[in-house]
Amino acid sequence: MNNTLSYRELAALIQARAGVTVDPVDLERRGSHFDDFGVDSLGLLGVVGELENRHGFKVTAGAESAKTPAEFLELVNTSLTKAGA
Repeated sequence: MNNTLSYRELAALIQARAGVTVDPVDLERRGSHFDDFGVDSLGLLGVVGELENRHGFKVTAGAESAKTPAEFLELVNTSLTKAGA
């Protein structure tokens, strides 16, 4: 099982939990911010909740406040790695 969340998976979660369709390639662009795509902290909270349900542990506090996809993935993937998910 892969221990990391990819940009493709993040895009799917954003669509499912925040209702915003985002191309994974756009999320990956250097300097991209969630604001650029219309994704706010409430939308990210939904993504975090889904990840917590899937993996059965609390994702690092503050992930829902991440400003960029890269920052979000770093926080979440660190949590997943530490938890051995």
